[in-house]
Amino acid sequence: MWATVQGATQLPADSVRRVVHAVFTRPEYQWVERRQPLQWLFDAIGRLLDWLGALSKNHPVGSTVLTWVAIVLLAAILAHVGYVAWRIVRYSPRSDSQPGAVAQIYDADQHLALAERFAREGRYSEALAHRFLAVLLQLDRAAALRFHASKTPAEYLSELKLDAAGREWFGTLVGRLYRHLFGALPCGEAEYREFSEVAQRLTRERHAVPA
Repeated sequence: MWATVQGATQLPADSVRRVVHAVFTRPEYQWVERRQPLQWLFDAIGRLLDWLGALSKNHPVGSTVLTWVAIVLLAAILAHVGYVAWRIVRYSPRSDSQPGAVAQIYDADQHLALAERFAREGRYSEALAHRFLAVLLQLDRAAALRFHASKTPAEYLSELKLDAAGREWFGTLVGRLYRHLFGALPCGEAEYREFSEVAQRLTRERHAVPA
């Protein structure tokens, strides 16, 4: 009787194989490890945490010193970033409190003359500011931008009516102006002359795009 029941309930082997294959080919059973794009970063962080844990366990004094050095360094970086951002936001050609600031707006030729005078006197930050103002006024005259004393140098980048080469030259001037006036990068005669050469190339060649 048992043999009869067993024979009645037994399934063909090929049917069982098909069922098993159908089940284990579903997506939830695909146990292939997927490669994460940032896996290298997670691995590096894990190794760093393991190293810090071992340092804290084996050298507690060194771990404490390292922690305080990292805190001080992070605070210094944040303070510098905040200071530079504050200087950039507050910059205005009429602001006398800024390094290299210009107290009064003249025409382009007068600012060119002032830039050369300050350069001869070794006041290169002031010379740089006047040289950039001369560029702005020359581009305003060419209808490549609209000058206003309250605008920051970076604001002009979004409204420039220059070709690709002209925009590249102007972006170079803005970047160098920010580095020297706000980023505490020293500005000497060589830096001023290089800045002046880029400015002259920008204004001498016709880069303005007709409106």
